[in-house]
Amino acid sequence: MPAATGGTPGARPRVLDGVVAAGVFLYSVPLLPAAVPGRVPFAVAVLLTAALCATPLLSRRSPVLAHGAGLALLGAQTALGVGPVPAVIVPLVTLYRVALQCDRRRSPAAAVLVGAGAVVAALRWDDPYLGVPEVLSALVLVGAVWVWGSTVGVRRAYVAAVEDRAARLEREQETLRRMVLATERNRIARELHDVVSHGLGVVVVLAAGAAARARIDPASAEEAMLAVERTGRRSLVEMRRMLGVLRDDDPGPGGPQPGLADLDRLLDEVRTAGLPVVPEVSGAPVDLDDGVDLTAYRIVQEALTNVRRHAGPSVTRVEVELRYGPDELVVRVADDGAGPAPAAGGTPGQGLVGMAERVASCGGTLRTGAGRTGGFEVLAHLPSGSAG
Repeated sequence: MPAATGGTPGARPRVLDGVVAAGVFLYSVPLLPAAVPGRVPFAVAVLLTAALCATPLLSRRSPVLAHGAGLALLGAQTALGVGPVPAVIVPLVTLYRVALQCDRRRSPAAAVLVGAGAVVAALRWDDPYLGVPEVLSALVLVGAVWVWGSTVGVRRAYVAAVEDRAARLEREQETLRRMVLATERNRIARELHDVVSHGLGVVVVLAAGAAARARIDPASAEEAMLAVERTGRRSLVEMRRMLGVLRDDDPGPGGPQPGLADLDRLLDEVRTAGLPVVPEVSGAPVDLDDGVDLTAYRIVQEALTNVRRHAGPSVTRVEVELRYGPDELVVRVADDGAGPAPAAGGTPGQGLVGMAERVASCGGTLRTGAGRTGGFEVLAHLPSGSAG
């Protein structure tokens, strides 16, 4: 497992390392004359000590390299017979960095090397003040430094993992929120398409009929215009409701949705517009889930809108059929008009696409195309699970 990075990147930690290295070096130099044997040039001892004190400067970026270099320089001093000076504590600093930043496979080896070096140095210097108790104390100090660095490294790795997990969770929640918003806006876009297509279609047909009859039958023209007003008001109410949801950051319920309970009003509207609709209901009606209820209503609404647009003047019968079964509701809308028109670019229109998305979201199936006896047919199979 990679360990946490040690120290904070930037100039301040490097300056601190430089101050410590310079302090250890300046403290060690006055003691060197007594520690350097006569056969070793004093300048060589000073250079070795300076290089040893400089190794912590590399330990933040390359702790293993810095630790290895420090041990090598300390070994060179020992081989030359240079006695112990304060600079010998430098490998403890680099050991801390190795234990802090490296995994558990390398840092114990680094601690063992420092401990072995302490034993070898004690034997090499043959100093009466470096007996067994002092060597044991040095080994305990090495172990304590290693445990300290390892503990701090584990804690930093744990904190970093917790922070990373929290940040990832926050990103996932934001992504989920955006997906929910996008899904809701797509649903509202389908709702707007259905409301606008149906409402304006009825208004156009009624207005055209009223204009044609204004002179020869003012009463029926007035009735048609009143129907235009009612249809327009209902469409405006639905549009304002959905646009109000769009203005919010979070999707809301936005008021009651239409369902099959409103089907009679819908059929009355299209009959008023001159469409010969024949409803048929079979089976025992059940309470549907809200989504299935709304989907069934929108299928009928969109199918009737398409009949007005594409069936042509030859249409004489539009069948709207609801068949309730044990596990499904079958919705069928069929006409005897001109039949399906070729889609622009070979792709279905927005209404049929939205209808297919609605049915798929409920776990149902949809078939659209030419009817068995001509005209156009929309056939949807929806799950009829109880809303309770």
